Amino acid sequence: MPLPLLQISGATVLKGSTRAVDGLSLTIHEGEHTAILGPNGAGKTTLLNLLTFEDRPLAPLGAPPTVRVFGRDNWPVFELRAQIGIVSGALHGRFVHGHSSGTITGEDAVVSGFFATQGMLLYVEVTEAMRTAAREALARVDAAHLARKTLDAMSTGEARRVLIARALVRRPRALVLDEPTTGLDVVARHTFLEMVRTVAREGTTIILITHHVEEVIPEIGHVVLLKSGRVAAEGATADMLTGECLSALFGAPISVTQSKGYYSAHA
Repeated sequence: MPLPLLQISGATVLKGSTRAVDGLSLTIHEGEHTAILGPNGAGKTTLLNLLTFEDRPLAPLGAPPTVRVFGRDNWPVFELRAQIGIVSGALHGRFVHGHSSGTITGEDAVVSGFFATQGMLLYVEVTEAMRTAAREALARVDAAHLARKTLDAMSTGEARRVLIARALVRRPRALVLDEPTTGLDVVARHTFLEMVRTVAREGTTIILITHHVEEVIPEIGHVVLLKSGRVAAEGATADMLTGECLSALFGAPISVTQSKGYYSAHA
């Protein structure tokens, strides 16, 4: 049986005196499109950091590793980036507004995915094969027309699409989306999510981390409800995205409607 994409067993992470995650256990299998849903402060960012090994859980002497990605408890960062692509609103901010990244072209932004840099291509050797792969990644997300456009001249939706191409340029096995539609208007959000649906159908495992029910695309069949650093509940999407479950998760009365495979939550 294939090893799980992500396996967390009783992980605890301290942020100062706060337990950001507290004895968290979770398994996600490759091919199992999953949404991690929870309110602010639920531990979603820490969970992402465990997945990328940016945070390490407490490790009692002699205890087995509590976090494994594709069966391994340690990954060199460049190897891991080849397996898992990441797109987030925070990355968007750093990429578009940080340093001089905003003035690079869409193609160069995607090429930077080979080096895990935020757009800068100084002191690295860029091959024609990399540029070909970058153009193919842009075409894959219907953004070939953005190859020569600079990020500072793009709309938020266009730049977010370029970042998806950057995350996919090395053809990773999984794509992690952390609050991916932050800053997008309703039309750009729909366009973005429909593009993610295409990526999911092509076989890349999607892990969505969010507090917006509306971001859960129909291809996602597994939902994890995270609260106070623990898994409050998990199961099939239809069983988790109910008024009863979401009311308990967010601590307020919530009703849920569904249309064309998408869910909406209403306080």
